[in-house]
Amino acid sequence: MLQDNPTSRWREPSNCVLETERLILRRPTLADINFIARLANDRRVAVNTRRLPHPYLKEHAVQLVNGQAEPDSPTVFLIELDHRPIGMVGIDWREPATPELGYWLGVDHWGQGFATEAIRAVIDFAFEEFGVEQLVSGARVVNPASRNVLEKCGFQWSGVELHRFEALGSSTPVDCFRLTRSVWSSLKNWSKSTRRAASRPPDQDVVPAK
Repeated sequence: MLQDNPTSRWREPSNCVLETERLILRRPTLADINFIARLANDRRVAVNTRRLPHPYLKEHAVQLVNGQAEPDSPTVFLIELDHRPIGMVGIDWREPATPELGYWLGVDHWGQGFATEAIRAVIDFAFEEFGVEQLVSGARVVNPASRNVLEKCGFQWSGVELHRFEALGSSTPVDCFRLTRSVWSSLKNWSKSTRRAASRPPDQDVVPAK
């Protein structure tokens, strides 16, 4: 059911679990803080994520987990592969008309399609469960890999802005992206029709009788 206020369901922690072909996305708990801190405490991750401090300590992970109980807190999912955390993806609701999708993965899990897989699940969840008409996101202009992930998920480039990154202690140019409900719906319908076509057996050539 679509909600009039997209943040209203997240005033209390959610136990929603999303599953993809390879991943499980779930609410992080205090049992995960060591994993989160270890993965996030890598400067290569932090400098490409606006709000991650560096160094990233266990105390930061505790604040993240406990903060889910606060009003209008972000929707945060821990990404698991084979029951081990590999990163996080979430939606920031501070601007209800333009909720912002963000994500990060541990360095060992870059370049394997996990980000695309997790983001698509969260996009689907956001548009199906909430009354939002669009999502926004961004990638540093020096981070083409993240830009490619967003484009594979249907996000369309909307311009360049200066955004402050906590780990850098300064602002840096960011490619901004936008994904509307209508574009996402069209992409899903196209994907379904493509899969149906691929599942049909190929036409057999008919050899005329001699």
